[in-house]
Amino acid sequence: MPEIVTAALVREGQVLLVHRSPDRHVYPDVWDLPGGHIDAGETELAALAREMREELGVRIATGSASCLSRLEVGRGEQSVRISAWLVDEWEGTPANVAPDEHDEVRWFRLEQLPPLIHESVRTALVEAMRGARA
Repeated sequence: MPEIVTAALVREGQVLLVHRSPDRHVYPDVWDLPGGHIDAGETELAALAREMREELGVRIATGSASCLSRLEVGRGEQSVRISAWLVDEWEGTPANVAPDEHDEVRWFRLEQLPPLIHESVRTALVEAMRGARA
């Protein structure tokens, strides 16, 4: 079963989302967390670090990553396993270094957070961000 990792980069009460290009085959024209497939032999955190370099040009501190949620979506051969991570430490300034995948990256405050592809990931993110404020 294919596995996907995504990251919620959070800073000063905001989360960074990517807007998937309208010409993407899967989930086009929607806001979501950046991420991608786990390659054979990679751990979730290694894939997360690689994906953040490839998509945003940042080096995440994997020790700062905490799991938000894990879920399986799809049926049968179309099933995919997804893990979403909260990351609050990285080096570099996030930028859209994968313009073939995303047409925009933007910081969102919790109150402005748009729907995400998987509502359970959004719910876990909102709860984590609210908990960080307390």
